[in-house]
Amino acid sequence: MTVTSSSPAQHSPAQADESDRQTAVDKALMLLKSLAELDGEIGVSELARRTRLTKSTTFRLLGILHRNDLVERAGSDYRLSPMLFDIGARVYGPTPPLLQELLMPHLADLYEFTHETVHLAVLHETDVVYVNKIQGHRAIRTPTRIGARLPAYCTAVGKALLSFDHDAAEAAIVDGFTPHTEYTCTDPDLFRTELARVRRDGVAYDRQEAVLGLTCVAVPVMGSAGRPVAALSVASADHRFEPARVTPALRRAAYDAARTAGAALCWPAAASGLSRMPAA
Repeated sequence: MTVTSSSPAQHSPAQADESDRQTAVDKALMLLKSLAELDGEIGVSELARRTRLTKSTTFRLLGILHRNDLVERAGSDYRLSPMLFDIGARVYGPTPPLLQELLMPHLADLYEFTHETVHLAVLHETDVVYVNKIQGHRAIRTPTRIGARLPAYCTAVGKALLSFDHDAAEAAIVDGFTPHTEYTCTDPDLFRTELARVRRDGVAYDRQEAVLGLTCVAVPVMGSAGRPVAALSVASADHRFEPARVTPALRRAAYDAARTAGAALCWPAAASGLSRMPAA
């Protein structure tokens, strides 16, 4: 997708003063953040307009970023380089990349059974980070991508993980719930009740709480001491999705994934945790 603009950038005196106070590093980071908000490529003029930088400054900094493999060119446009994804994967330590590689076969098995969008996610403070994702031809548009973060309280994977992490759940409540849709739970007591149910049943749901029209079901991948190391989910369009149909396969995938993670990462799968993941 190429983004173009026919109107030149307009800068007020106040904006010009602010631009003068910014260092070259500040401006380069602005460019990277703006590129990260896009789904495709963007031209220099439009990027300059979005970041309120001059076209010449934008062009010069993009050249520096390109020489350092942080952005890449697509004709006359620019986009983020894959190197940034490699750097970003290390923000959360070594575990997510290891999980991404180890559990990919189980995610693939889950996709083969459901032919719906499937996710692998981990908890980072009160957010979920999507470690892996597979989607097919019927995929509904989702706000998720590998490396992306979303508030845990409004996602199925997030609730699956928060239900076993009391401190993180309470921190999310203290931070407050911003409603993403009319279905987002914003009541602390109802949220605690929902997490208790998830902990009891081993299955979490997002019924259009993050995005209208999108429903998800998730199961934790249990590690040592009955605590999850990740969560798996299946997502689809609300009007045609039957979570109960895919839940047995989701449980089986999480059970197998827990055994793989436990054996490879020296996280012995606790019997109390795995007992929550019955076979399909």
